[in-house]
Amino acid sequence: MKENLEQKRFQKNPIKGTKFTIAISSAKGGVGKSTFATNLALALKNIGCKVGLLDADIYGPSLPKLFSINQKPESDGKTLKPILKYDIQCMSIGFLTDEQTPMIWRGPMVTSAIKTFTQKVSWKDLDFIIVDMPPGTGDTQLTFAQEISMDGVIIISTPQEIALQDVKRGIKMFDKLKVKIIGLIDNMSHFIGDDGKKYAIFGEGGVKKTAEEFEKEFLGEIPINPEVGKQGDLGLPIVECKPDHEISKIYKSFAEKIKSTYL
Repeated sequence: MKENLEQKRFQKNPIKGTKFTIAISSAKGGVGKSTFATNLALALKNIGCKVGLLDADIYGPSLPKLFSINQKPESDGKTLKPILKYDIQCMSIGFLTDEQTPMIWRGPMVTSAIKTFTQKVSWKDLDFIIVDMPPGTGDTQLTFAQEISMDGVIIISTPQEIALQDVKRGIKMFDKLKVKIIGLIDNMSHFIGDDGKKYAIFGEGGVKKTAEEFEKEFLGEIPINPEVGKQGDLGLPIVECKPDHEISKIYKSFAEKIKSTYL
C-alpha cells in the first residue's frame, strides 16, 4: 500500500518540505474540524512524527485562537516562515491579519492565498502536514484536490442528518476528484452525564451508517467533553496539556493509525 501511495503522490505537486498531506474536511461548518486537526497534529507529534498544520480556512481561520498565536510569520521577501508552536510548524491567514478583520475576497484571491501557503512557505522536513479545510466544496477544496498531492482526507461529522447531508456531498466530491478518503469520524457523538448515562444529543449512528453507505472506513467516535472546548479556548489543546485524558487517548489511536499507514 505504501508503494502505491508513493506512486500516486508524484502525479501532482507535493508541498515542498513535506512527505504526506492529510486534509481534515467535512463540507459542513461547526462539526469540530479545526479542533480535530489541531489535536491530531499534536497526537502525531507525540508519537514521534514531524508535523505541520496549515489552516486553509481563509474566511474563518481558527488556528490563531486554538494555538494562542499572536505573532506574524517572518518573511525573506520570497517565502514565509511557519510559526513554531508546541513543536508544530503552523501557518494561517489569521497570522497575517487582525483577529476581527473580515476576509472579503472573491474566489481567485482565496486560490492565490492557498497557493502561497502551499508553494511559498518554508515547511521543513515534515512527515505530515495536516490541512484544516474550510466548509463547503468550493475553491479551496478544488485547488488542493486538483493541484496538490493530497495523500488522504479524513471526514468529520456530527451524527445528525442536517450535517450528514453536506458530508455526503463532500464524500462525492472527493470521490469524483479521486482523493483517497481515509475514513469518517463521528465527532461529538454523545455525552456522558454526571449520572453516568450516555446521552446521544445529536442522534446516534448516522456517521457510521454514512460510512457504510459509501463503502468508507468508519474510524471511530469522539464524545463531547467540556474540557476539550475549554482548553481550546485557552489555546492549550487537550492533547498538549492533558496527554493522559480519555479524549487525548482517542486522538493517539487515530495518530497511530495514520503513522502506520503512511510511514
